[in-house]
Formats: sequence, C-alpha cells, structure tokens
Amino acid sequence: MIEILKNFYEASGFHNLEWSNVVMILVAIGLITITILKKYEPYLLIPIAFGMLLVNLPLSGLMEEGGLLKVLYKGIEYGIYPPLIFLGIGASTDFGALIANPKSLLLGAAAQFGIFIAFILAILFGFNELDAASIGIIGGADGPTAIYLTSKLAPDLLGPIAIAAYSYMALIPIIQPPIIKLLTTKKERQIKMTQLRTVSKLEKIIFPIVVSIVIALIVPSSIPLIGMFMFGNLLKESQVVPKLVENANNSLMYIVTILIGITVGATTNGATFLTVKSLTIIGLGLIAFVFGTAFGVIFGKLMNKFSKTPINPMIGAAGVSAVPMAARVVHKMGQDEDKSNFLLMHAMGPNVAGVIGSAVAAGVFYMLFS
Repeated sequence: MIEILKNFYEASGFHNLEWSNVVMILVAIGLITITILKKYEPYLLIPIAFGMLLVNLPLSGLMEEGGLLKVLYKGIEYGIYPPLIFLGIGASTDFGALIANPKSLLLGAAAQFGIFIAFILAILFGFNELDAASIGIIGGADGPTAIYLTSKLAPDLLGPIAIAAYSYMALIPIIQPPIIKLLTTKKERQIKMTQLRTVSKLEKIIFPIVVSIVIALIVPSSIPLIGMFMFGNLLKESQVVPKLVENANNSLMYIVTILIGITVGATTNGATFLTVKSLTIIGLGLIAFVFGTAFGVIFGKLMNKFSKTPINPMIGAAGVSAVPMAARVVHKMGQDEDKSNFLLMHAMGPNVAGVIGSAVAAGVFYMLFS
C-alpha cells in the first residue's frame, strides 16, 4: 500500500512541481487578477495568463507533440492567427481621418523609430539580428505584428516578446501621458486643430486597394498583414457585405483572439521563461515603446512649427499602432486641458498609420533577415 501511494505521489504534479512553475503560476494568477480589476486589455491578457497557468502545471502535456495547445499553436507557427486578427481590425477601422489628412502618415512613421532604437540596443546587448528584429518590433505596440514576426524569425523568444507587447499595449494609459507631458507645454496641449474634410465613399474604397498594391510592390513580405488589414477594410467600406463585416470584426476576431492568447501564454514555461534574457527583452520592449511615443510627439512639434494649420503635437503619440487606445489617450489628455478640444479623429489618422507602419517595419526586417 505504501509503495502504491509512493508511486502515485511520484506520478503526480506535486512531485514534479519546480520553483519556476510556482513563480509562473503566481504571475499568471496575479495577471488575471489585475486584468479583471483594472480591465487592461482583458480580451487578450486573460487568455494569455490562463495559457501561462496551464502550461506551468506539471505533466499536463499541453505543449508536447500532439498536446491540445501544441496543435492550436500551429496557427502561430504557420503565421495564420495574426493576419486574421488584422482582417478583423481592418473591418472595424475607419481610414477617413488618414485620408483626410495624409500628413498623418508621417506621424505614424515617426512613431516607428522606437522599433529601430530597440533593434540597435538589442544588438549591443548581444542578441543576434533575428532576435533583435523581433525585440524591436515591440516598439510598434502591435501585438499581432510582434507575434507574426517573432514566429518567423525567433520563435524561441515568442513568450517574453508577446507578453511585453501586449502588456505595454494594455498600459498605454499609464505609460504615454507622462512622456507626452514631459515633451509638450500646456499651450501645445491646448492646440485646437481645424475640422477634417469629409471623405467620399469612393476614396474609402480606393484607399485599401491602392495601399495593398503599393506596399506589396515595395515590401512584399509585409503583405500577409497589410493585405488582410486592407481586405477587411474594403469589406467594410464596400457596404455590400454587412454579414461578412459583422463576422470579421466580431465572431472571427474573438475566436482568433482566444486562440492566439492561450497559445502564446502556453509558451511561457517557467524553466525557459524565467531567465535574464527574458527580463532583458521586456526591458528593451519598454524602451522601444517609450522612444516610439517620444519620436511621435517630437515630430508632431516639428510639424506644428512648419505647418500652415495648427497641429497638436500630442497626436504624434497616437502613431504607435494600438488602435484605438492610443488615440483615446491623446483625446482624453486634450479634454483634460480644454473641454472643448476634440482630438479623437485627428489622433486616429496617426493611429491607423502606425498600424501600417509597424507592419511595414516587420516586413522590412523579414526581408532583411529571413
């Protein structure tokens, strides 16, 4: 009887539980708790945290060959889930602000400088080019893009990079305001911008087609993301397939979000995640995000100085591609300074430009290093 109990104990999870698993289980529980209480990106962080919890329970076999999450992970491994997320985002995005003010593209591009700053720093920290490119893309504040590029170039780093990317996206309302206030004056934050012109239906239909063609010809490797993004938007703007649009930005989006979240979380096994390398990646990701925000604001200040019409430099911070959260943060800050200042639509231009910019940056890295 004693031998049977001994064998049972040795075959149980308790006997195989290591300190690293315990730490990650506690982190997962903490992340779930904070996400529920603060409502920071709950649709993503709860699945990620629960995947983290499951994979750190010993002997579950979920990420072993043939295991449930290992099978579902194929969608990331083959680069399927991120483009589907982009399809859903495209189907719910209005490019009107960007079309009405094409200069927004420059602000979206400026906010991508954080990606290249982090890339250079990662090289200096001893990471190879593939790893550095994957780390740098965190600065785009675009989780699907970070996952897509990392799954292609550095799949062993997917856990810390995905956690960093989505965590910083969730923390935008906390991270961005101090940076914006540091780089702008109260007078600049109170700048009111002229109303955007009305964009025609024809312009909105032509835009995703033209962008797909141009970007495909310049950076072909970015077309899985950009192509699906623009396809989703074309469905929306065509106004003839409402059921497809409804399913793309609702059912499909939420299903893929669950799959991408829980499988990304499942890459954070304590034995491989709790390393100096992982902590360095998370730190570099924060640097990338900070510099992206800062460059966007600084470029906004320059544009305001030389523009015939006033430009509130805060909208440059929305150039990071967390749609629409970054734009909402800018709008709220404008409202805090002056209740009559409405910046949301103006900030949406750089915001959607940032989505395009981060996807193009990922495509450039993939072209150079794949």
